[in-house]
Amino acid sequence: MKNFLFYFLIFLFFFSCGKKEIYELKERYIDKPSYGDILIDSSIGEPATLNPVLASDSASHDIIGLVFNGLVKFDENLNIVGDLAEKWDITKDGKIITFYLKKDVKWHDGTEFTATDVKFTYDSFMNPQAKTAYRSLFEPIEKIEVLNDYTLKVYYKFTFAPALQYWGTSILPEHLLKDKDINTAEFNRNPVGTGPYKFSKWKTTQQIELTANKNYFEGSPYIAKYIYRIIPDQSVQFMELLAGGIDQMVLTSELYTGEADKEEFLKKFNKFAITSFSYVYIGYNLLNDLFKNKNVRKALSYAINKDEIINGVKRGLAKRITGPFIPGSWAYNEDAQAYDYDPEKAKELLYKEGWKKEKDGYLYKNGKRFEFILLTNQGNKEREEIATIVQQQLDKIGIKVNIRILAWSTLITEFIDKKKFDAIVLGWSITQDPDCYDIWHSSKTKEGEFNFISYKNDEVDKLLILGRTTFDIEKRKQIYRKIHKIIADDAPYTFLYSPLTLPAIHKRFHGIKPALAGISYNFIKWYVPEELQKYKVIMEK
Repeated sequence: MKNFLFYFLIFLFFFSCGKKEIYELKERYIDKPSYGDILIDSSIGEPATLNPVLASDSASHDIIGLVFNGLVKFDENLNIVGDLAEKWDITKDGKIITFYLKKDVKWHDGTEFTATDVKFTYDSFMNPQAKTAYRSLFEPIEKIEVLNDYTLKVYYKFTFAPALQYWGTSILPEHLLKDKDINTAEFNRNPVGTGPYKFSKWKTTQQIELTANKNYFEGSPYIAKYIYRIIPDQSVQFMELLAGGIDQMVLTSELYTGEADKEEFLKKFNKFAITSFSYVYIGYNLLNDLFKNKNVRKALSYAINKDEIINGVKRGLAKRITGPFIPGSWAYNEDAQAYDYDPEKAKELLYKEGWKKEKDGYLYKNGKRFEFILLTNQGNKEREEIATIVQQQLDKIGIKVNIRILAWSTLITEFIDKKKFDAIVLGWSITQDPDCYDIWHSSKTKEGEFNFISYKNDEVDKLLILGRTTFDIEKRKQIYRKIHKIIADDAPYTFLYSPLTLPAIHKRFHGIKPALAGISYNFIKWYVPEELQKYKVIMEK
């Protein structure tokens, strides 16, 4: 009956509003936290799985972050604080961490959370049959000792600098997954966590629904339901936002500076520009003969005008980058090779490697034209625009680029994971710690792992291990800056930019406090004053 009532209300809303939203903010209301209402979010991609061990895409983690908890988390100022862990002790050499867990935390099915769940999660990541991209986060662990239900010790084989941060990984329930095949378990589409929201429903290609966990150990979220709609086109998302079909989306730079900058939009929505720990790049499949030569990859980076992309596609709302770290972070090397736009330099390098321009204007070598397919994901207009600009710029120096746009899940599972691609426009969300072993170490090239371009540099391999096994911040700074310089010189990616994240959210949602960590770190504190609530939802007991 509750589900019927909910969908009946949705039907009435869309039937009534047509192209114009009938919901209006009241001018007079009492601004105090109130329980209820629904937040309807949107994504261009559908989650691949809701199992934290297997999930490697941002859409999956959007949901996982609301359903599960880690032992630790980042606060608004990016300090590590306790989540499922009340506190912890670390020995001076960093080799032993003792976690003291919070008591009376319940899984969504009512079972008590204990230290055995943490041990089980570690075992799941280390299971050689698990198709996980995160095994290296836990490989440095020698053993985990469960002392009692609320205390465990983690012993490391060596000093491991990002160890504490990686215990922000979502913890799994042993009682539901023990003796199950983690790759195919029903749990992966019907998860049970300890988090602020309980999984309710997954309608494939349509939406995922979550319900507030009234018994959450940090207090029940104010927003009663969270709906995650899959809308594979940002332009359609924006129309849905204006019409009231969704409450939140991440704007493109074009929308942010255009339609979303108009008075009518700003009356109903708040928009934010937030520094992100992410970057966008063009990655080259180094198993492809076209891209095995470093000078060829350098030529591609010289031939692509990064500033034109930033100004044209991002409307200036991004920072140019030269390597795998974020400008302003302590690992970023300002002296790394930048590949300023220089098409003449690009042609010089290509001619040096035996490529010659023929009558049709394209480059040939051994009778084969320099031609490749550039992939990116469907629905991301900015990446499609990048691909078009790259196609035009490389055509000027005699390289034929064909663009192919694929649905997100197909792109990941059928092309990236299987290395069936030439080049690709993608982005990485990265951690605050510069450890990037999973992306760049030559051992992380198996299906589902993150070094899908098959990059290999022996010195970088050694430095990556050294960087994660050194506590001294000054030594780590020198290590990662050297990694930055070597990778920039190898040019396995054309590094483009680090963007600002540009969310827009309906003004009826209060309690949003932008910080270094963004805006969603305190989502359980978001609320809609009672007089402004759009959907009347009775909180479950």
